[in-house]
Amino acid sequence: MHKAGDVVLGAMFKVHFFSFFPDLSFTSKPQSTICHGFDVLGFRHAQTMAFAVNEINRNSNLLPNVTLGYSLYDNCVNLGIGFRAAMSLINGQEEEFILEESCVGASPIAGVVGESSSTRSIAISTVLGLYRVPMVSYFATCSCLSDRQKFPSFFRTIPSDAFQVRAMIQILKRFGWTWTGLLVSDDDYGLHAARSFQSDLAQSGGGCLAYLEVLPWGNDQAELRRIVDVMKKSTARVVIVFAHEDHVIHLMKEVMKQNVTARQWIASEAWTSGVVLQTPDLMPYLGGTLGIAIRRGEIPGLKDFLLRTRPDLHHNSSYGNNMVNQFWEHTFQCRFAPPPAGWVESGGALCTGEEDLENVETEFMDVSDLRPEYNVYKAVYSLAYALDDMLQCVPGKGPFSRRSCATLQRLKPWQLVYYLQNINFTTPFGDQVSFDENGDCLPIYDIMNWHWLPDGRTKVQTVGAFKKSVIKGEEFTIDEDKMFWNFQSKEPPRSVCSESCPPGTRVARKKGQPECCFDCISCSEGKISNTTDATECTRCPEDFWSSPQRDHCVPKKIEFLSYHEPLGICLKTTSLLGTFICAVILGIFIYHRSTPMVRANNSELSFLLLISLKLCFLCSLLFIGRPRLWTCQLRHAAFGISFVLCVSCILVKTMVVLAVFKASKPGGGASLKWFGAMQQRGTVLVLTSIQAAICTVWLVSSSPVPHKNTQYHNDKILYECVVGSTIGFAVLLGYIGLLAILSFLLAFLARNLPDNFNEAKFITFSMLIFCAVWVAFVPAYVNSPGKYADAVEVFAILASSFGLLVALFGPKCYIILLRPERNTKKAIMGRGTTK
Repeated sequence: MHKAGDVVLGAMFKVHFFSFFPDLSFTSKPQSTICHGFDVLGFRHAQTMAFAVNEINRNSNLLPNVTLGYSLYDNCVNLGIGFRAAMSLINGQEEEFILEESCVGASPIAGVVGESSSTRSIAISTVLGLYRVPMVSYFATCSCLSDRQKFPSFFRTIPSDAFQVRAMIQILKRFGWTWTGLLVSDDDYGLHAARSFQSDLAQSGGGCLAYLEVLPWGNDQAELRRIVDVMKKSTARVVIVFAHEDHVIHLMKEVMKQNVTARQWIASEAWTSGVVLQTPDLMPYLGGTLGIAIRRGEIPGLKDFLLRTRPDLHHNSSYGNNMVNQFWEHTFQCRFAPPPAGWVESGGALCTGEEDLENVETEFMDVSDLRPEYNVYKAVYSLAYALDDMLQCVPGKGPFSRRSCATLQRLKPWQLVYYLQNINFTTPFGDQVSFDENGDCLPIYDIMNWHWLPDGRTKVQTVGAFKKSVIKGEEFTIDEDKMFWNFQSKEPPRSVCSESCPPGTRVARKKGQPECCFDCISCSEGKISNTTDATECTRCPEDFWSSPQRDHCVPKKIEFLSYHEPLGICLKTTSLLGTFICAVILGIFIYHRSTPMVRANNSELSFLLLISLKLCFLCSLLFIGRPRLWTCQLRHAAFGISFVLCVSCILVKTMVVLAVFKASKPGGGASLKWFGAMQQRGTVLVLTSIQAAICTVWLVSSSPVPHKNTQYHNDKILYECVVGSTIGFAVLLGYIGLLAILSFLLAFLARNLPDNFNEAKFITFSMLIFCAVWVAFVPAYVNSPGKYADAVEVFAILASSFGLLVALFGPKCYIILLRPERNTKKAIMGRGTTK
C-alpha cells in the first residue's frame, strides 16, 4: 500500500500468516512469493498507520506545508520477505531531493515503522542501524533491542520484555507465588525473556523456577508430551508462558489430551489477547489466566476511517487494491473475478464492492480494545513530531556541526535519529510518549484476567496496571475483587516449594535444590526471628532472652535474695527474732544489773556484747533485697565491724577471767592493774578500729558493686554484689577468724578454773560453734551462685550469732529467771558447795 508525499514513511506489517516460495534456485526464472492466510488484525494495523498519516496531514499545527506519505509492505510473517521489504524501502532513497513540482529522484524514506517480531526487528534493525535509518517498532519486545551499540537507530513504542518481566515478578510477589514454571518459545523473544526472567527473579528474591522448558516450533508431539509431563509432575501451580499464539495452541492441545488442570497461567503480551485461545474447549484449562497486555488506547475517528475501506477506493494502486480486495473477500466470503495475482482462490460468490461493513461482524471494526494499533499510532506520530522538531530548527542555532540545521532536501537519517531521541508529546488518550537513552518508551502495561462466564463465553477484563513514570517511578496496581480464579475454592492458588517458615524459625536450605525449597529450623535458645522466612536468627541483647516461641526477646528474669520469697522471708524473720531476743536479754540484764550474775566479770562488756550481737543480727538484713551500691558497700563493712566488736568483747572477757583467777593466787595481784575498766574499753576499741581501717581501705581501693551475673543461667540474671577485692574480703574474714581463734584458745586454757560458774567454759563452747560455722561457710559460699551465696552468708551470720547468744547468755538467763537462789556471790564463787 502506497501513498505519495513530500516525506514518505515506510512500514512492514503481517497481513498474511503464511508464505510459499515456488522456486528459489539461481537457474530458475524468478517467481513472486505467494502469501496466504489473511490476517484481519494485521491489515487493521496497516490501516491504522494510513489513518495516522491522513490525520497528521490534516493537522495544520503538525508538519505544516509538508505532506506525509507511506509505503506499507506485507512481511507474511517471514524474515526473508520482511528483510526484502526493508531493503526495498531504504534503497529507494536518493542523495538529493528537491521540494519542487519537478522533483528529482524518489521520495526519501524518513523512517520505518515495524517490525512486529523481535527476531525480524533484530535482523532488519542491524542493517538499518548501519545507515542510521530510524526504525520504530510497535510490537518487538526483546530486551536485547535496548543495546544501543548494536541497534543505534532502533526505537519502540511497546515496553521492553525487561519491564514485562518485572511486571510478572510483581504479580508473583503480590500473590505469594514463589514456585513457578516457565515455558518460552525457541526464538529471540522467548530465550531473551527467559534469561531476563531468571536474572530479575534471582535479584528480587521473589521465588524460584521449578522448571524451564523451550517450546518447539511446529507440532512436535513427542517434545510437547515431555514438556506437559514435566508440568504435570511438578508441584508448581503457576505456569508462565513467553511465547506466540501458535506455540500456545500446540501446547494446549497436549494439555487437553493429558487433562492437566488446576494450573494458574500467566501470559506474555504476545498471546494475552489471543481470541483463538478463548474457546469453550480451552477455558476449563485457561480460565482465570492472568496476562500482561500492552496499553489499551483510544483513537478518535479510526472507526469511521475503517468504514470507508472499500475496494473501489483503491483502484489506482495495484498493491493496495490487492490487499483490500483480499480483506473484502475474507470478510464477506466472496471473490473478485479475475482473482488478483498471488491470491489463492477459494471459491464463493462474486464480490460487488457494495457490501456494507456495518452489517457484518468482524474483528476489523472492533475498536474497543486497541492495543497494537495504539502503538502503531504512537510510532507514526513519533516520526512526525521528530520531523516537525527538525523543521522548527533556526539556522545558526542547530544541534549539528557549525550550528547547522537539517533540511528535507538534504536529510540524513542520523539527523532524524537525533530528533527522534528527544521527542516528548502527549497522545489524545493522555499518554506521554518519549524515549530514553536506549530507545525505549515510557513503559506501561495492563494486567488482564480471562473471565469464564457462566454461559461459556470468555471476557478478557483489565484488572490492573504496571507503569513507570519519570516522577513516581514504577507503580503496580491490581484489583483482586475483579479477578476470576478457575479453582474450586475461587481463591488464588498456593504455589510454593516449601511453606513459609513462621517467626521463631529460620530457613535451612536443602542441599542440591533451589533456594525456595528448604526446611524450617527452630531458633536456638537466646536467639529469635520475628519475620517470616528469616534466613538467620538474631541473638537477643544481653539483658534479654528468647521467648518460648523464639519469636521475640523478653527481659531476663532478675534473681536476687528477695524479701518476698520464702527463703528471704525465713532469713528476715530469723534475723528480726535474733534482734528481738538480744533486746529482751539486754532488758533483763538492765533490770537485774545489781545482781551478782550480771555484775560478775564486767557487766559493761556484757551490755556491749549484746549490742554487738544485735548489730550482727541486723547487718544480715543488708544481704536481703535488690543489690544497690550503698547496700553492697555497707553489708560487708557492717558485718565485719559488728563481728569484730562482738569477738573483741569475748576476747577481753576471756582475758579478764584469766587475770582474775591469776590474781587470786599469791603474788598475782599486780596483773589486775592491766585489766581495769578503761583498759577493757580501750582494747575493744583498738581491735574494732583495726577492722574499721581494713574496711575503709577496701572500700576506697576496690569497692563492692552490684553486678549482673549471666554465667550460671542463660535465661536469668543473677543480681549480686561482687566483693571487688578478694584480698580485702579475705583480710576482713581472716581478722575475725584470728580474734575468734585467739579467744577460743584463751577460753580453752581457762575452762578448768575452780569456779561454780566458770564463764570460760561457755566462751570455749561458743567459739567452737563460731569457728565451725565460719569454716563451713567458706566452701559453701564459693560454690553457691547468686542469691544462694547471699543466703549462705546470712545463714552463717545468724548461726554464729545465735551460737554466741545461746552459749554466752543462755545459762545466765536461766539462773537469773529460773534459779534466782543461785544468783548470789557465794553461789557464784562456789563456797559452801561440795564437789
